[in-house]
Amino acid sequence: MGELSTYLVSAFIGISLAAATGFRVFMPLFLLSLGCRLELFQVDNEWAWSGSDLVLITTTIAMLIEITAYYIPLVDNILDTISIPLATIAGTLLFAMQFTDITPFFRWATAMIAGGGTAATISTVLAGTRAASSIGTAGLGNFIISTMETIGSTILTVLAIFVPFMAIIVVIGLFYFFGKFGKKQLKKKFRKQHPDFHNSSR
Repeated sequence: MGELSTYLVSAFIGISLAAATGFRVFMPLFLLSLGCRLELFQVDNEWAWSGSDLVLITTTIAMLIEITAYYIPLVDNILDTISIPLATIAGTLLFAMQFTDITPFFRWATAMIAGGGTAATISTVLAGTRAASSIGTAGLGNFIISTMETIGSTILTVLAIFVPFMAIIVVIGLFYFFGKFGKKQLKKKFRKQHPDFHNSSR
C-alpha cells in the first residue's frame, strides 16, 4: 500500500510538471534546476546533474528568452509551431524523472503517453487559442494569453513539487475545461457549416 501511494504521488508530480511544460517549456525545467541547486528538494542520483551550474544557467537563459519572445507579435505564433514537440519532449523527460526504479521500457513508454501526451495536449490547445486571438483581436489579446501561460506554468510547477495532490486537481480541471470549451467550439462550427440542419432540428 505504501509503495502504491508512492507511485501515485510520483505520477501526480510527473503529470503536473508535464502539464506545466505545456504552458511554458523551460519554466518547469528552470524551477526544478533552481530548486535542486538550492537543495529545496532531493532528486535521484541519476538526475543530480539537473542542479548543476551549467543546467541552471542554460535553463535560466532559455526561460527568459521564451517568455520574452511570446510578447513579440508574429514571433509568438511561430514559436507555437515548435513549442508542441518541445513540450512533448520536456513533459516526457519530467515524468520519467519520477520513476527511476522501474524497468526502462515501462518507464519511458508511460512517460511518453502520460507526460508527453499531457504536455502536447495543453500546448496544442494554447497554440489554437493564441491563433484565434491573433485573428480575432489582431494580436492585441495575445499579451494576456502569454502572461497567463507564464503564471500558469509557474504555479503548476510549484504545486507539483510541494503539493502534488492539489496540482493534479488543477490539471484535471484544465482538461475538463478544455474538453467543454472544445466541444462548444465544435458545435458552433458545425452550426455555421450546416445551418439547415440546425433549423430543421427545432
